[in-house]
Amino acid sequence: MRLDRPTLHNLIAKKLHKAGLTQEHADIAADTLAFADARGIHSHGAVRVEYYAERIAKGGMTAHPNVSYKQTGPSSAILDFDNGCGLVAAKVGMDKAIEMAKKNGVAVVGIRRMSHSGSLCYFTEMAAKQNLVAISMCQSDPMAVPYGGAEEFFGTNPIAFAAPTNDERVVSFDMATTVQAWGKVLYARSKGAAIPPTWAVDEHGEPTTDPYKVNALLPIADAKGYGLMMMVDVLSGILLGLPFGKNVSSMYADLSKGRNLGHLHIVINPEYFIGLDIFKQTMSAMLDQLKQAKPAKGVSEVFFPGERSKKREADYLKNGIEIVDDIYNYLISDDIHYNRYDHKNKFAE
Repeated sequence: MRLDRPTLHNLIAKKLHKAGLTQEHADIAADTLAFADARGIHSHGAVRVEYYAERIAKGGMTAHPNVSYKQTGPSSAILDFDNGCGLVAAKVGMDKAIEMAKKNGVAVVGIRRMSHSGSLCYFTEMAAKQNLVAISMCQSDPMAVPYGGAEEFFGTNPIAFAAPTNDERVVSFDMATTVQAWGKVLYARSKGAAIPPTWAVDEHGEPTTDPYKVNALLPIADAKGYGLMMMVDVLSGILLGLPFGKNVSSMYADLSKGRNLGHLHIVINPEYFIGLDIFKQTMSAMLDQLKQAKPAKGVSEVFFPGERSKKREADYLKNGIEIVDDIYNYLISDDIHYNRYDHKNKFAE
């Protein structure tokens, strides 16, 4: 099934509003989810709507949050979102960070007590469109083993980065700190295929190639990825007075309770450093040189971060965004949810 982006947006917003979100929050959430699908990041797009709707309907996502915002210094602030929609919380936090960075050069905005925030590059690219540089990160529930460990401790704890250039190009990446996302393991299951031994471990902490025996994911680049996982947990958890590591709430254990997750935006105004014009010109020059780099054998060209997702977006905007039939059927149904996620394990099983 292929849908144009406005149609997909409207279907998502209608469902989330019916579940209990205000129309304003439902529209913001729908925009971030439709963005993810348009970029080919389907794991953070419409596939998430039913889960969000179930959590909203059961009270685990505050439909009408009592939001507070406190600027704690010239370039720092805390946004408490009362366990409201994380997609909305992250956008509101980035709006505040952009405003602060334009005024003071740098902004660090921590967001406390929020739910799952989706695709982080949506928020960092908000800043890049305003001629700012952004880093964003958030903690997640334990699903990955620490380097040298045999059981899960940290989450996939993603990091995103975006920066503008002197033209329409934007450098943008959004990555989990695990070798692969859980969605890739599910895909291997659906195909009856083995997975590489570098992706995950079984219940004994041993590498496994059987997607059905996966108990936890492995960090990228061994100890380096482990360090990044910890860094994200410190900056988006401990720094904000929130639970860390194994204490971070499960996505599925109890959908009637708020998740109390943390998120951190860091926004930098190039005008306060090298100067905006020089920064953007140099960024464009770097990308031009990257595009001239000799590709490896079997590779057609070298892409800069975010280039391929923009190509996918152009294709989807021209030909429609591909949505799985089951998801489409749910979106057009009168049902809010089907009790599929509550009290499931970390892999929604």
